[in-house]
Amino acid sequence: MMVMALLFAAGLAVGTLGTLIGAGGGWMIVPLLLFGLHFTPQQAVGTSLSVVFLNALSGSVAYMIQRRVLYRMGVAFAVATIPGALLGATLVQFLGSRWFTLLFALFLLALAGLLHKGRTVGGEALRNPTSAEVGSLTSPVMRLGMALSFLVGVISSLFGIGGGIVHVPFLIVILGLPVHAATATSHFVLAITSLSGTLIFLRNGQVVLPVAAALGVGVLLGAQAGARLSTRMRSEPIRRLLAAAVTVFALGLIVRHVFG
Repeated sequence: MMVMALLFAAGLAVGTLGTLIGAGGGWMIVPLLLFGLHFTPQQAVGTSLSVVFLNALSGSVAYMIQRRVLYRMGVAFAVATIPGALLGATLVQFLGSRWFTLLFALFLLALAGLLHKGRTVGGEALRNPTSAEVGSLTSPVMRLGMALSFLVGVISSLFGIGGGIVHVPFLIVILGLPVHAATATSHFVLAITSLSGTLIFLRNGQVVLPVAAALGVGVLLGAQAGARLSTRMRSEPIRRLLAAAVTVFALGLIVRHVFG
């Protein structure tokens, strides 16, 4: 019971902080499960991905009610993520703890760079895509978006995280979508991506359901708290401090890989 309460509290903190800085929370859950509960990489990824799905589903429903989701683009990108999610879920089965730790550390270093720069990763949107570009699967905009969505699917299932930290900046900076549409559409895509990956890990018995449930409830409640806090406090100082902390943690994992 005590462990479940602590997991709920951890989920609450992860959901609050992840939503506050706009980076999601899966990348914080995986280290918790790996080093706090000594899960295998496969169990950590599968369990984290199931929590990501719950969070993405909740957010997607809210955005759909607000009519902020670009469905044509979202469906096209979601279809592209599914093969990537299946590939990522397959690749992680072949990774031992040491190699997973190294790859995850390198990913965290890249994530720290994104967190340091901020959500838009480099400035204002380049341009707004036309309705014809968004509506055509053969347009350069949609082809580029589907290619990146495939990569997001791989990353999501390989590391057990949400792909929003990659997807949202891409939608804003490269495709020129408004922030509110990019966030909503990315959440919609993530719900489908994370579900695809979760089903693979469930089939393999690599989702620890009690842990996923305790974390999931905490994350869902924390996300609501984070959304409210984001209107009252500046997220930039928190984002930069977190970027520094993630960098130190990632370097520690690399040292552990080399000398462990």
